[in-house]
Formats: sequence, C-alpha cells, structure tokens
Amino acid sequence: MPLPKTITYTLEDIYALPDGERAELINGKIYNMAPPSRIHQKLLMELSGTLREYIKSQQGSCEVYPAPFAVFLGEENKNYVEPDISVICDKNKLTDRGCNGAPDFVIEIVSPSSRKMDYSTKNALYSDFGVREYWIVDPAKERTTVYRYEEDAAPMIVPFSIPITAGIYQDLAITISELLN
Repeated sequence: MPLPKTITYTLEDIYALPDGERAELINGKIYNMAPPSRIHQKLLMELSGTLREYIKSQQGSCEVYPAPFAVFLGEENKNYVEPDISVICDKNKLTDRGCNGAPDFVIEIVSPSSRKMDYSTKNALYSDFGVREYWIVDPAKERTTVYRYEEDAAPMIVPFSIPITAGIYQDLAITISELLN
C-alpha cells in the first residue's frame, strides 16, 4: 500500500493566508497560531522593554523585535517563524521583511496551544539554525528553561523568583516574577 503523499508548504503559502490569520512554517509544515493571553502579552512587553532598555543603556548595537516579526531560517523557503522576542545583533540579517537567519537570542512565552511547539519543534529548529540562546518562559509552570546552544550545555530550569543572567549579556539579570508585579 503506498504511503499518503505529504504536502510541503513554502513561504508563498504563508503569504497566501487570509488577512489576520497567523501561522508559522517549519520544515515545510504550516502551524496555525492562536491569539495570545493577557499574561503572555504582559510578559512580552516587560521582557522586550527590559532588553531594549539594557541594550540602550550599554550603547549596544543589537535590536529587539517583539512578535509579530518574521524570521526566515534556511535557504529553502521552508522555515518562517515569529518568535515572541528576537534579539538580532548582526544588522546585515535585517531587511524590511524581517530577519534572514538566526537571531542571537530568542524568547518564546508558552501558551497552552504552543507548549509542544516551544519545547520541542522550535527548540530543535533554533538549535539547528544557530540561535545562540533560547529561553522558554512558561507562565503555567512559573519557570524559564534556558538553552545556551553555543556552550553546548544542559538546559537550565529557573523558577520565576530567581534571577536569570542572559548569556549574551553577562551583566543582565532578569527576575521574571518582578516583571509580573
């Protein structure tokens, strides 16, 4: 019995979606995105603001982009994601369409509908394409899982009440519980 034919989607399929419909494309498969919760948006704003203010205070050249912001990974038009927060330090990767290549630092804020994507699918994707650091901020579990792919170290699981030092900025520590107060 023949195997069912699998469809490989491309960026053209993402751009052909109806207005207002958001989805990501990973390895040629489309994943629809649910609207974020209030806590998700609060964390998005607070983390983005904290990173932006830190970079400005250090006269840094990296830029912070909260979702929706397009990140194109690979040359085959099969990977398009919208990380919750992208920090890009190589301005040559930035175009009017978004970021071509891996951001240096990515934060995903877990929603009930994104749990498997953030912990598994996107984790592998970001590791494979050269993201330096990846945080999975999980409001339901009140913890952040930190991957520092450059260091090839085991992930760290940090409760919201404990400061996390950003690996790409050794003197920036963020306590998630303080951002929620």
